[in-house]
Amino acid sequence: MIREMKLGRVTPRSGHAKSAVLFLHGYGADGDDLLGLAEPLAPHLPDTLFLAPDAPEECITNPFGRQWFPIPWLDESSPEEAAAGLAQSTRDLDALIDKILAEEGLAPAQLAVVGFSQGTMMALHVLPRRADPIAAIVGFSGRLLNAGALAEEAVARPPVLLLHGNVDQIVPFSDLKKAADALVAAGFPTYAQVMEGTGHGISPQGLGMALSFLKDHLPE
Repeated sequence: MIREMKLGRVTPRSGHAKSAVLFLHGYGADGDDLLGLAEPLAPHLPDTLFLAPDAPEECITNPFGRQWFPIPWLDESSPEEAAAGLAQSTRDLDALIDKILAEEGLAPAQLAVVGFSQGTMMALHVLPRRADPIAAIVGFSGRLLNAGALAEEAVARPPVLLLHGNVDQIVPFSDLKKAADALVAAGFPTYAQVMEGTGHGISPQGLGMALSFLKDHLPE
């Protein structure tokens, strides 16, 4: 069973979508949390459609927010529940991406995915296992799940930009290097940027780096 997700959107400034950016929010937030990033990005990406779904599950620790899967050390769920949630949300996100590409008339190479925290975990887990590579993955403040399986299970290897605050108290800064090392070892074009003095968030410097990366990899 595939779960439907509420999908927020900001239409291209030019009126015609030649590319799309899909935002994947973090644990306890919702699509609107990242869709606001379209405002500073849109002037530089006038032909880009911005989309942001609400994750398919109600957040265990925040009934006003959403989650992609449970996190045992935060919500006292079991590892089995977390694994089952990840598997189901993987199917949900796969189906959503297929639907977006079909309805918008876009090829995978015209799509970039930008994740934050748990959204980054979803992006790095789902996109490499899809048949066709997307244009780019940008991951803020996240980690790579099941890193040991990546090299064997990866089908597509889109370019990846990882950004992480060096004073992050939620997802350890050390996860940046772990993810980058595993991605490089698995053959992904991988770039990393430290957001100096930043906690669990997105700095202006980091957003600027993400914009440059998107401009380099999305169709003009």
